[in-house]
Amino acid sequence: MTVTKENNLNVSVLLNELKQANKQMEDVIKTINQIASQANLLALNSAIEAARAGEAGRGFSVVANEIKKFADQSLSTNKKSYEQIQNIQKKANEVIAVRTVDVAFDTIDKIDRNLFERNCDVQAWATFDAIKNCVQDPNNKEKASEASKFMKNIVDIYEVYYDMFAVDKSGKIIAAGVNTHLIGRDVSEREWFKETIRKNDVHVNDMYYSDMMNGHAMNYSCPIRDDQGETIGVFTTRFNWNFIYDIVDSVKVDSQSDIYLINSDGIVIASRDRSGILSQDLSRLQAVQSLKSGKKMGYTIENEFGNGQRIYAYCRTKGYNSYKGLAWSVIVGEVID
Repeated sequence: MTVTKENNLNVSVLLNELKQANKQMEDVIKTINQIASQANLLALNSAIEAARAGEAGRGFSVVANEIKKFADQSLSTNKKSYEQIQNIQKKANEVIAVRTVDVAFDTIDKIDRNLFERNCDVQAWATFDAIKNCVQDPNNKEKASEASKFMKNIVDIYEVYYDMFAVDKSGKIIAAGVNTHLIGRDVSEREWFKETIRKNDVHVNDMYYSDMMNGHAMNYSCPIRDDQGETIGVFTTRFNWNFIYDIVDSVKVDSQSDIYLINSDGIVIASRDRSGILSQDLSRLQAVQSLKSGKKMGYTIENEFGNGQRIYAYCRTKGYNSYKGLAWSVIVGEVID
């Protein structure tokens, strides 16, 4: 049988139901323990009264001893049962944890694949004649207009981009897909431009808030090369971060579960409830500390004040094909107590 996300969710729900049933059994055993303890006390009191009665109480003493044996056996058996219940709880937690790690892995893998496509996009479009022609002849308004129309068409078709720009080697914006009022602006001091020129290769910025785009974004920048392979400019895109939530929101987890995407510093860059973006630091979690110590994937069971116990599964990006990733990780927190 193929295991789907829905199956995985049902497994988690069933395991939590098993744990609840297990806790109910634990309560039953506690009740039996109380009865056995009371029986033990009754046997003790009966033995004392039998001793006072002397010969007349001998038969009653035998009954008291049998009651004590029964109570002791019940307590001993219940102790073993309680240990088994605790073991079942532990194993159920471990199964939930393993499933949650799978969820974290699946989520970061989907994000990697999405961003890999964005990485491919910028490299492909940087080779198009409309882009190359406008930076080769930056004073030609007709070529700049053609490039802008080309980029606007891409933005409209792909939908996941705020905008894209063609920049000449001096750092001047020659064409823009949407924000054409930015044409002519000098961006030579921007980190993404300088790094693309310096590396002479694709450069990807970490997620940030773009005032220009009025939203969270990522920059993908690639050298524009002429027919001889010489770098003549930079083609750069602005990925709309909101589309990452298509992945985050599709993750099948319990309604009380948390999902976070964090950067290499442990700062939240996406969360299930959209809170704490670029402000919340999860470095306090043992799971994040494990990631910072070099672990790639795993889980921790952590006590949270006022929130009981939680499993925090984590998985660090391994990239996808030529896209190496930015050392991001997914954290999935699931309530277990």
